[in-house]
Amino acid sequence: HQPRLPPHSILGNPPNKHPLDSIKMVKSQWSDEEAAKCNGDLLALRVYTSRLIGGDQDLVLHGGGNTSVKSTFKDVFGEEIPTLYVKGSGWDLATIEKAGFAPVRLDVMQKLPTLPTLTDTELVTVQKQACLDPSAPAASVETCLHALIPFTFVDHSHSDAVCLLTDMPDQEKIIREVYGENCLIVPYVLPGFWLAKKVKEMTEGMDWNKLEVIVLLNHGIFTWGNDPKTSYEAMINMVNKAEDYLKSKGAFFEDIPDGDAPQEAFNPVGVAAVRKEVSTAAGCAMVMKTTNTLRAKAYASLPDLKQVSQVGTLTPDHIIRTKRLPAIVQEVAKEGGSAQADVDKYKQEYAAYFQRNAGPDLKMLDPAPRWLLVPGRGWMSAGKTVKDCQIVDDIANHTARAIQWANKCSCYECLNEKDLFDVEYWELEQAKLRKGGAKKQFEGKIAVVSGAASGIGKACAKAFLDAGACVLGLDKNPAVADAFKGSSWIGACVDLTDADAVTQALDTCAQCFGGVDILVMNAGILPKSSPIEDIDPKMWDLSMNINLTASQRLLTASIPYLKLGVDPCVVLVGTKNAPAPGRGMACYSVAKMALTQLARIAALELAPAGVRVNTVHPDAVFDTGLWSEEVLNTRAKAYGLTVDEYKRRNLLKAEITSHDVAAAVRAMAGPDFFKVTGAQLPVNGGDERTV
Repeated sequence: HQPRLPPHSILGNPPNKHPLDSIKMVKSQWSDEEAAKCNGDLLALRVYTSRLIGGDQDLVLHGGGNTSVKSTFKDVFGEEIPTLYVKGSGWDLATIEKAGFAPVRLDVMQKLPTLPTLTDTELVTVQKQACLDPSAPAASVETCLHALIPFTFVDHSHSDAVCLLTDMPDQEKIIREVYGENCLIVPYVLPGFWLAKKVKEMTEGMDWNKLEVIVLLNHGIFTWGNDPKTSYEAMINMVNKAEDYLKSKGAFFEDIPDGDAPQEAFNPVGVAAVRKEVSTAAGCAMVMKTTNTLRAKAYASLPDLKQVSQVGTLTPDHIIRTKRLPAIVQEVAKEGGSAQADVDKYKQEYAAYFQRNAGPDLKMLDPAPRWLLVPGRGWMSAGKTVKDCQIVDDIANHTARAIQWANKCSCYECLNEKDLFDVEYWELEQAKLRKGGAKKQFEGKIAVVSGAASGIGKACAKAFLDAGACVLGLDKNPAVADAFKGSSWIGACVDLTDADAVTQALDTCAQCFGGVDILVMNAGILPKSSPIEDIDPKMWDLSMNINLTASQRLLTASIPYLKLGVDPCVVLVGTKNAPAPGRGMACYSVAKMALTQLARIAALELAPAGVRVNTVHPDAVFDTGLWSEEVLNTRAKAYGLTVDEYKRRNLLKAEITSHDVAAAVRAMAGPDFFKVTGAQLPVNGGDERTV
């Protein structure tokens, strides 16, 4: 048992501000008007209430929980087959559609628990055989239990409040006090066949009409009804009873009088150092998100954090996202801190945990932590994608809150280590993580692209996003913010000549994604063609400032992150005018040649840190903002060519697009170029002056 926390945590518990009796964390969202839109369609109603449950994170988190409805399926002969429509594996209740429910034969599922034994593999096979739609998702592992409950609608959630009641000593006594004799309390059993069999044994000869709820210890809660509203509102009512119990112990409602504003930001280079070690432990690039809210800081500031945080997960299925325990790390730069030692310690403890619990022929999963507590500051979440990080962060928020509640009324005591291990290494749980498909080439990688609002820069950003990377796009054009959608994209309107603004943008990248692995220096302008004798000094200075100095500032600011990156590299988008300048292009060519020289020196200086620096030299890429009609006509005239001839003046007579250049940039950042640095690659269809 863990020691209790002080009666008032840093979050406070001010009853005078909020009357506790009127506070409900979970409330019914049922709407007769919305339900009427389903026109009595049972499956449509099942979708409606499933989304109500899935939309409340205090009931289920990211794919947790499941629901079902008993109806019929009309076969090719027009015959009605009694059918259980149950949530399909991999679907999230918050966004589920009709297609997310698997129609399985009800009689088969009801009969399965009568078998003396059944392996997981056999269960999955039988559920597939019983499915009436071959295109449907795999039925939930808890399908048999849904089938046993003799009501039309069945709801199952992992309510924080209910799970917490089962994660304390004297759990059965507490549950009985809260729900009375009309509650079936089921001891923890691994979900699937054995859980269904246990419930069948416990309810043999029982009058289901006298039961109101099933509570699965260390797992969750089931409610039901012959109409969707009854089942859904029974869930809300039962969860409210758990909340009321916690409030009676002074352990439910916690308030932050001044809101949940972010506290002092984490050291961004320190974040990159921790991410580097986590990625090494995982054997692949990992994304990392920092959380420095007052709530996170409060939990990380608990005096007995090292004890209360090292107990286990709130509900077993969280373990496939967060692992059993969070790591405790110091958020400091690698060269002066303990990031490596802290992560190494976690790896060693995870390996020992595996050895204690593993059977023969079981292969250890990667030992990298997913939830990392930073004492006194907050926490970091790690995952292979931004979505994975957000899932970990959401679970962390709920777990941290629950642990503090538990320690106010008793102490937090979740499922034992061996049972949690069995869930973590359970094939049916691991299968959920594989639903996303094959890994993308740059999954977990973090790219920074300058000049990302248009042209080559935008094409580069898209190329990396399409390949699974997180991307920070920089541009002075405000349109960069909305250049792409999704959580893997941050578009920052930044003047690259402003060193402070560049530093702030990279800081944001570290806090949201974890650092920088790939830097694409692309931003630039193409000045109007002019012979040297007619150069406007202001245009000369502008070209030098934007085409050279801005990239130098960005490179300089990025180097501390690149040194801590995963397979780090810099790719400079140069120009054919660097090795083969044209008449009238002094302002542009001189700046770009100087930038090319900067890249060559960077290749020399950064090689000891494993940072590769390469250059692509595009030419005649006309689908970019650099090529205005005026510039295009001027350059064609300088060569004595028509505009069309000028566009195709390469050896291959090929049209070069921004996406062709982006493909070359992405290739240079990939594994085929891991042993190449200091290279300059023309992307121009071939040119006699550079062949």
